[in-house]
Amino acid sequence: MIQEEILRTFSGRNAVVTGGTGMIGREIVRILADAGASVRVVSLDRLNVDDRAEHIHGDLRDFNVCQEVTRDMDFVFHVAGIKGSVEVTKAKPASTFVPFLMMNTNVLEAARLNGASKVVYTSTIGTYPSREVFREDEYDLLSHPMDMFPGWAKRMAELQCQAYHEQYGTDRFAVVRPCNVYGPGDNFDPANAMVIPTLMQRIARKEDPVTIWGDGSAVRDFLYSTDAAEGIILALHHGTRGSFVNLGSGQGHTIRELVEALRSFLDFNYQFDTTKPAGFPRRVMDMTRAREWIGFEAATSLRDGLQKTWAWFMANQTEYLHRKNYWTEA
Repeated sequence: MIQEEILRTFSGRNAVVTGGTGMIGREIVRILADAGASVRVVSLDRLNVDDRAEHIHGDLRDFNVCQEVTRDMDFVFHVAGIKGSVEVTKAKPASTFVPFLMMNTNVLEAARLNGASKVVYTSTIGTYPSREVFREDEYDLLSHPMDMFPGWAKRMAELQCQAYHEQYGTDRFAVVRPCNVYGPGDNFDPANAMVIPTLMQRIARKEDPVTIWGDGSAVRDFLYSTDAAEGIILALHHGTRGSFVNLGSGQGHTIRELVEALRSFLDFNYQFDTTKPAGFPRRVMDMTRAREWIGFEAATSLRDGLQKTWAWFMANQTEYLHRKNYWTEA
């Protein structure tokens, strides 16, 4: 939970949230609007997520659009991105890499030129090289990111923020690296969804049993979208000292524990296919820096987060049809 004195600093201020119709962005919009901010949402989705916010349908690959939407903004939350499964990002790397580079460069430079007081850029755990525990001070820029093309594209934006810090001596640009975020508003497109929305889609379709790759022993760090949004707001408020902070729960859950958490409130059968790969054995974020630098602590349990996500999904099963799909582009 964000402290009231921090939320009050947003009252009466102008804030733009790129990707504000997405899973994390819509939660940032809600929190800012609740705090009394004047909020602008920029997205290519045909959605209105909050009647209190101004919604602009704009392509952030166009620098002129970025200059316009960041003009007179006190705060810029750059959350827009392209979310898809590992399979689809590997199959269509240019559809990830090129739009990421274009929108990130444009938004950050437009925010700088327009004199935004504070900017936060949402990167990803995928910029790290593969390891069991991710610690910010062990990161090596010369290493290879886990997620090849999206990882390098996100790293370029991180470097852009670092370049501003070094050349202009400014700490206006904060950077966060979230882990596996899930929640209401997630991408439920069955063609390219991540693990949790994919499982929910298959449960909703009454697959019996639901077959899951691997033996269920792989450990991942899952973060609920409201917690992620609060962490991003805290990072913008406090800054990240010319570097970045992790955003995660700091607690690893096996895939089996994830499935059992779903089974605790849903009725379905499942089986693990041990002939298929389970993925890297363990990936968990160290949260020391986030606690010390920005006062962040995830508050939502995995079961509670899954229940809220399922309830939203049941009421919004076709929302993904109204969202921008980069994977259909040439």
